[in-house]
Amino acid sequence: MPTRRNILLATIALAVLMTVFAMYTQPDFLVQMANQLWSCF
Repeated sequence: MPTRRNILLATIALAVLMTVFAMYTQPDFLVQMANQLWSCF
């Protein structure tokens, strides 16, 4: 049976994943991330 802590951790993980997915649907964010990646080389 899931404990309260497990439910809380799963909820936080789901919120983080949803936030990351929302950022990746924005083209400007993807371009910015690509530019930051290439600036490392």
